[in-house]
Parts: sequence; C-alpha cells; structure tokens
Amino acid sequence: MGGGPGFHLAQVNVARLRAPIESPPMQAFVDGLEPINALADGSVGFVWRLQTDDGDATALRVFDDDMLIVNMSVWESLEALRAFVFRTEHADFLRRRSEWFERLADASTALWWIAAGAAPTIDDAKQRLELLRANGPMPEAFTLRATFPPPEERAREGPPGRRG
Repeated sequence: MGGGPGFHLAQVNVARLRAPIESPPMQAFVDGLEPINALADGSVGFVWRLQTDDGDATALRVFDDDMLIVNMSVWESLEALRAFVFRTEHADFLRRRSEWFERLADASTALWWIAAGAAPTIDDAKQRLELLRANGPMPEAFTLRATFPPPEERAREGPPGRRG
C-alpha cells in the first residue's frame, strides 16, 4: 500500500518514560537516539520528523504528563515505515522498549494519510490518537496492524474496508 503521489503517511507515537530522561536508567535509550534518528533520516521513503534544535523531540512535552514523550514522522508509504520500524536496527531498539517505557493502557501509536508536502502538527497528532482510542482503527486514524489505503486508493476501491 503505497502513499501514491498525492499522499504520505504520518505517524505519531507516545511513550511514558520509566525514569527521567536524564537519569542513568535512560542512558542507553538516550545514547541510541542520534544513530536511530540518523538511520530514519537516511531511510528510503523517509520524508520528515518532529525535532527540536537538539535533533530529536524528547524535550517536547505536549501532554499533561511530564513523563510522556512524543515522536512524529512522515513517510512516503506504509511499506517504507514498516521497513524502517521492523527491518533495521530500529527493531532492536523497539525490542528493548520495556526497559525504558511503561506499557500504556490506551493506543500509543496512530497513523493517518496527509497530503504530500504537508507536515502534521502536534494538535493533528493528539486528535488522531484520540480518534483511534475512541473508535478503533478507521481511515482517519489507524495502526500498523489494521491499516487503510490512502484516500485516492479508497476512492478507486469503493466502500472503505479495513486492511491488514
């Protein structure tokens, strides 16, 4: 499921830190940020990621929880995002997430299609997470397990249906 020329895939994920980001238990995570972000930046299909002048988004606190960090990015296609997440060194980092993050009761990752060339905002990300948490996967907010094609493909295929 490609993004097509008119659409790219936006993603947000949030995580609750087990300890303050500057504390020793978080050191391996912090040490891995720069190489993993560089890997993303150089990945086929990567378009954009949320970052501060420090090169990542860990300093941003966009929720009412100081231990909740956010990551947002845009990819040319679902395949490109999946390849980065599951078939690069990022997968090793992902396997270690329980060392650094608490398990959240609600959905922590949401995906949605945006117009190519657009960048999602923090408010967009919050709205998509809320939609997913309230309604489950739908074309406006979905997951890596329950995906939907971009609007141009849905229009060609007829009535919407869940993809996986």
